[in-house]
Amino acid sequence: MYSTLLIDEPAPGVARITLNRADHLNAYSFRMTQELQAALDAFRDDDSKRALILTGAGGRAFCAGGDISGDDPEHSAKVAAQPLGHGREMREGMQAVVLRLRRLDKPSIAAIHGYAVAGGLALALACDLRIAGASARLGDTSGKIGLLPDEGGAWLFPHFMGLDRALKMTLLSEVYPAEEAARLGLVTEVVPDEDLESHALALASALAAKAPLAVRLVKMMMHKAAETSLEASMTDAQVAVMVANPSQDVREGLKAFREKRPPKFEGR
Repeated sequence: MYSTLLIDEPAPGVARITLNRADHLNAYSFRMTQELQAALDAFRDDDSKRALILTGAGGRAFCAGGDISGDDPEHSAKVAAQPLGHGREMREGMQAVVLRLRRLDKPSIAAIHGYAVAGGLALALACDLRIAGASARLGDTSGKIGLLPDEGGAWLFPHFMGLDRALKMTLLSEVYPAEEAARLGLVTEVVPDEDLESHALALASALAAKAPLAVRLVKMMMHKAAETSLEASMTDAQVAVMVANPSQDVREGLKAFREKRPPKFEGR
């Protein structure tokens, strides 16, 4: 079904999407943006999948941004026909992917090895958590060839690292080692390279085991709270509690607590 992605279920309740263009450092093509949108929609609509891992094939890159090599004939033909809209279809495709990730009501994890730069960094930041291998490198290289952080980076970069640091990174085309990227707010956690896959999977499995309704509501509350006032956030919390507290999951959680056993959440 997919020519640029690998889709699997590495653990119960966990979906994994692997960018599969390792020979191009997993740079996204027009086709990949379309397939990513379809894969994210399928994950969103499958209630048996409760957490997502997004990663890249090979060891050299998570995603090196947009593919400017000209090896995507379909996209190259469109660029040639519309020179003033250079890269528009590919850019708008990745913008749609970033928005889908941000709007997901299930948790997502970017498992980053190698390079996550330019649009690849925006893709990682669109996920809820970012786990990086120790040798990973993150930054914005778009300015090296006069391009812009147009896949969402102009909002995402300052959101995570502050305006001054984001400007410095983008204007100087800086790329940071994983530990420095974590200090700047671009990475949630750094682990040894050899532990990246197992650590991301353990984290996704732990998230998948949580009460699905509560997880979705917490995501909604926190994402919205980041862009609103404390008072408005508390009002939203009151509404969310009215949904969560009467749920079967809460009754099961309380019962399991009293019986000193792990709860079995069903998402209702």
